[in-house]
Amino acid sequence: MLKFDVLIIGSGLAGMTLALHLAEKRKVGLITKCDLLDGSSSYAQGGIAAVLDTEDSVEEHIRDTLIAGGGICNENTTRFIVEHSSEAINWLIALGVPFTRDETNRTGYHLTREGGHSHRRIIHAADATGAAVTSTLGLKIRAHPNITLLEEHIAIDLITSRKLGIDGKRCFGAYALDKSADAVVSIAAQSTIIASGGAGKVYLYTTNPNTATGDGIAMGWRAGCSVGNMEFIQFHPTTLYHSHSESFLISEAVRGEGAILRLPDGTRFMPQHDPRAELAPRDIVARAIDFEMKRHGLDCVHLDISYKPAEFIKEHFPTIYAHCLDLGIDITREPIPVVPAAHYTCGGLITDLKGRTDVDGLYAVGEAACTGLHGANRLASNSLLECLVIGKAAAEDIIAQRDIALPAIPDWDDSRVTDPDESVVISHNWDELRRAMWDYVGIVRTNKRLERALNRIKLLTEEINEYYSHFHVSNDLIELRNLVQTAELIVRSALARKESRGLHFSRDFPDTLPQGKETVLTPE
Repeated sequence: MLKFDVLIIGSGLAGMTLALHLAEKRKVGLITKCDLLDGSSSYAQGGIAAVLDTEDSVEEHIRDTLIAGGGICNENTTRFIVEHSSEAINWLIALGVPFTRDETNRTGYHLTREGGHSHRRIIHAADATGAAVTSTLGLKIRAHPNITLLEEHIAIDLITSRKLGIDGKRCFGAYALDKSADAVVSIAAQSTIIASGGAGKVYLYTTNPNTATGDGIAMGWRAGCSVGNMEFIQFHPTTLYHSHSESFLISEAVRGEGAILRLPDGTRFMPQHDPRAELAPRDIVARAIDFEMKRHGLDCVHLDISYKPAEFIKEHFPTIYAHCLDLGIDITREPIPVVPAAHYTCGGLITDLKGRTDVDGLYAVGEAACTGLHGANRLASNSLLECLVIGKAAAEDIIAQRDIALPAIPDWDDSRVTDPDESVVISHNWDELRRAMWDYVGIVRTNKRLERALNRIKLLTEEINEYYSHFHVSNDLIELRNLVQTAELIVRSALARKESRGLHFSRDFPDTLPQGKETVLTPE
């Protein structure tokens, strides 16, 4: 058995922020199911929203967030995070993150603008901000003597008082599969943090890496945590459409710098859908693209920035330019074929401003959490900011806690299971689940589609649970079990909302109710 003061599950920006803030005073175990830098944070292109320019203000950033959030953002949460935004950016700068400079700007850094923002407030590192931030912090983590990094480890389940048969509602660590050794390890901890990201892989098409399988949300739910707003899945409007490229994100910043959405014949269509045109929030742009594709029978639409100077494009979007060029698309001369794809999980495990869930000793930070910041639709580039601010607040709360006596934690018992004789059940169910979610729980929904999806999910859950109870765990089986649980939470939440709001658009309930409320599900 391994034992730490703090166990962090997940190595994106939320997990990294926690680890570095905690490590000066606590022994930290950081587990990640692949490499340290394989989380969604590393793929973030656009940047981090923060109030850095004197012409901008906290009040305007808050207002933009509340508008995008469709009336159900938590205003206290939003204010807390925005008020700490400049402090969070200064922390990253002090650690050496190489944000793009602009000496003509009062801040000394280039600030871009994205959909839903009234100001240029997105600080970035060219068009690969996530990679720049996580690689910088990753070097600090690998070098820190108080951080034990456990790569190729995937958490299976949290160790709770209920699982141990003792009184209370508390978490004491987790069981994890060491994939390199093919063995399950018990990890005990005073405090446990879920920082495992979102659930984009529950859909057939997503911008997320293969690691985004809803692990933390599903584990937290099984441990007794409430979840909120799971129906609000953000579909990024502009993902590269190409047969030889996995879903590759075309950053919101491309539209922020003037790119225009067009039909194949060159017709611009966004002004017909919203007065903000290409700079409308993501839910509006994604629905507009979906509408035009279905109306015209299109496989994709086109995002055109080719009218800008070639040097401007290459300087601001070097990663996008190089990737498209490798596929034969010169974005300085021709438009980019794009389609929407599942991008961000706005809901998650309900927490307070210190990252605390309703299970003692268990915290959640980042995309796996629901702080109330994003409401019905996340404002672009607020996600990394949330990781930084709530990550630090959670670390401070953990450091202030008194140690408790940890109970005896039994080893993982796999004495009554065997090796699987075939894996087709996993691969088939994985594919069926993701296709059902894409077809029935996508950008536009109906109750009939949602009920159809829920029926399939119930049957798949029975098959997966039976398989799980008879065979040794594997990475794919753990992820599939978590995906089907997360899918159920998404569908149940969508069925509970009798209106259209933000990212949830229902043909059966097309109007928005006067009073917005969060959707909260609580384990029985």
